[in-house]
Amino acid sequence: MPKRTSKKKTSDVSLIAHRIIEQATGEPLTPKKEPTKKKNPAAVALGRLGGKKGGPARAKKLSSERRKEIAQKAAQTRWKRSE
Repeated sequence: MPKRTSKKKTSDVSLIAHRIIEQATGEPLTPKKEPTKKKNPAAVALGRLGGKKGGPARAKKLSSERRKEIAQKAAQTRWKRSE
């Protein structure tokens, strides 16, 4: 049988009331906030430039044995997370 996810059940009365009112009115009670902080485009471009240079430079500096160790550790971490 397929596993079914259940909705989180909460025992907080105020959250339950909030959810009921939202369902009854069909509108969210709290307006969605737009992010106020915007990133500086110049800083973003500069960071990207450094990242584009840094990755290949690091890969060139590493020995093949060290690259293999890093790759194996990453694979083990991915498999451990999926269990």
